[in-house]
Amino acid sequence: MSLADTARENARLAFARTALAQSDITLERASVDAGFRSYWRSSGSPTHIVMDAPPGKEDVRPWLAIRDVLEQGGVRVPRVLARDVEAGLLLLEDLGTNTLLQVINEANATEWFDAAIDQLLPLQKIAMPAHFARYDEDLLSRELRLFDDWFLGKHLGHALDCPLTDPLELVYRRLIDAILAQPKVLVHRDFMPRNLMPLSSGGLAVLDFQDAVVGPISYDVLSLFKDAFLSWPPELVDWGVARYHERAQAAGLPVPALPEFRRDVDFIGVQRHLKVLGIFSRLNHRDSKPKYVADAPRFVRYLLDVVPKHRALEPLQRILDERVLPAVAALPAQGR
Repeated sequence: MSLADTARENARLAFARTALAQSDITLERASVDAGFRSYWRSSGSPTHIVMDAPPGKEDVRPWLAIRDVLEQGGVRVPRVLARDVEAGLLLLEDLGTNTLLQVINEANATEWFDAAIDQLLPLQKIAMPAHFARYDEDLLSRELRLFDDWFLGKHLGHALDCPLTDPLELVYRRLIDAILAQPKVLVHRDFMPRNLMPLSSGGLAVLDFQDAVVGPISYDVLSLFKDAFLSWPPELVDWGVARYHERAQAAGLPVPALPEFRRDVDFIGVQRHLKVLGIFSRLNHRDSKPKYVADAPRFVRYLLDVVPKHRALEPLQRILDERVLPAVAALPAQGR
């Protein structure tokens, strides 16, 4: 352990002991995410969680600001018990050890998806804060470029020449235009089982919301049913999209007719799947975090399931057939 790591460990422990007024507690790692934040569980009873966001690498203020907006809107989020914002340390309630990713399966999925929609609907009904970033053309385009640069270029080793980039540009234009035409709501951006926490009292709490923006209403629906870490049978996905649509209409959210909404989900899905392939490749090649790119075939499968349904995406189908599939040795089976 480096001197910097030791100093950080000591600061984290001192913060927890002071916040809890207990000089003998210890901390053990609870979880870590793809960024620089880490989470630590205290000893004793009840246990608590220390969020460690190292200054200069992570900033806890956006997380705190969005947490407050969500809580005021009726979304269940972790409670903050103590904070040292300058040091990047927060003391949170401990919501448990298993996220929804660990407990959901095909037998209980409909019940849990309904519980997730219970949190998504109030999130989407929150009045869009004026200062929130927008999922605008620049952001959509930057995300799509991750597929070019990191997945096709760096991970698969393709030259980003005109025969490759010209059809992608056409598809990107069509995707962006369709996405920008969707109704706008508050968007979590990673609303999936890994970021939902079952509560002992029932229902779910929402985690990892610091990147929320104002954007297309279909985005979080797609994230929930086309997960980054597990796959569902098509009939369950179809049920989930229809179930959300039914409840969103009843809640007064601006969803279009179901056939149009399914198309919206497909198009935002293609954008998200391309982006995630780029992000996972970047985590591997730039950040030395190879475990994420192992899920790349899942996203190729998602694309293959959707792209053939839409003539507007046909240039992307050719790239998948000619450039991607030959380099992907195996595709995941449907299911977990």
